[in-house]
Amino acid sequence: MKPSPGTVHHVTAADRGQTVAAFLRVRAEGASWSAVQKLVRSRHVLIHGNVCTDIARRLKEGEVVKILPVAAAPPPKTDDVRIVHLDDQVVVVDKPSGVTTTRHTEELGWSSRRRQIQPTLDEMVPEAISRFLVHNGGGKTGKGGQKPKRIPPVRAVHRLDRETSGLVIFARSVPAERILAEQFRAHTTHRRYLAICVGRVGAGTIQTNLVRDSGEGRRGSSETEEGKWAVTHVAPLEHFGDAYTLVECRLETGRTHQIRIHMAETGHPVCGERVYFAPRGSAGVDDSRARRVALHATELGFVHPLSGADLRFESSLPTDMQKLLRWLRSGAKPVEEQDSTTNVSMGSEQNLLEKSQDGVTARKGRKKPIIQSPTPPVSHGRRGSKVPAKRRNRPRRG
Repeated sequence: MKPSPGTVHHVTAADRGQTVAAFLRVRAEGASWSAVQKLVRSRHVLIHGNVCTDIARRLKEGEVVKILPVAAAPPPKTDDVRIVHLDDQVVVVDKPSGVTTTRHTEELGWSSRRRQIQPTLDEMVPEAISRFLVHNGGGKTGKGGQKPKRIPPVRAVHRLDRETSGLVIFARSVPAERILAEQFRAHTTHRRYLAICVGRVGAGTIQTNLVRDSGEGRRGSSETEEGKWAVTHVAPLEHFGDAYTLVECRLETGRTHQIRIHMAETGHPVCGERVYFAPRGSAGVDDSRARRVALHATELGFVHPLSGADLRFESSLPTDMQKLLRWLRSGAKPVEEQDSTTNVSMGSEQNLLEKSQDGVTARKGRKKPIIQSPTPPVSHGRRGSKVPAKRRNRPRRG
């Protein structure tokens, strides 16, 4: 039996600026304030695919609010952040799913108490470094075994989506930040991802221009030259009949949600995807019941900003993706994991799941982008000239 997709609401111009609690209560037909607040705080609400537990969070036009029938998993803690490499200039960490890399602009003014409810990765890394140093004998303690001195903030040079797990590098000095950022802008870093996608995926190279709004209130590929040039090299690693594929994605550019958009638009969305869907008429259906986007940054390579050494690091698949692969290999249909969080008692909240004047679940289709040959060809640029495609924009996210 397919999982219920829940109720989806789109924020219109008239809704802009409302708190998420007020927005949902209007659509709940009689639900009390306490019922709506309980629903939000118990991790049953997503905004643009991210869990929202802040009842006072202000909505923006075009955002998508979704109510989950099952509570989302609890956020990661500092202990879940693994230090892969550490020196005076850089730190490489293995990011768990469920945490954003850095604060969004609208969150920069939050109080420290509010930040602690949902810390970001860059806020967790200094504490993770401190614990790593103490555990490995490198922490400098004061008299009487006092706590090590405060680790200064780290500097982000690229990002992973909240639900994406895997390797992330942070700079620990201003010169290192500048040098590493230039490597990402020049696309000289090595980034390899593993994804579990719907359908039987073939090898190829996907090249499109990505825009912030493709006409559906979400990011997507443009049918014109507008937007940022994005290139993803795709190779299947393991097929599970025609239903699913374990895919290797190698980034030549690093645009926001690039892999998720490219795979969805070619008819093979990443399992667990809640924002980007396959075009109308695509045969594949995601019955995996993945609790999050099944995407993992498994390899990261760069040139050390001080020594000039060519460094490369690897990260194995996290437990949830390994479990999904075991189910697929066994030939059985994956069973939805039960969260330790108790479901909210539905009463008034049930109205939020079933009754909505503007709730929608239809998947809006898009035209498929061009998939080129399995061997990455020499790009012919945007206008067909035999010169490399222009790389005019700065990649910030993997």
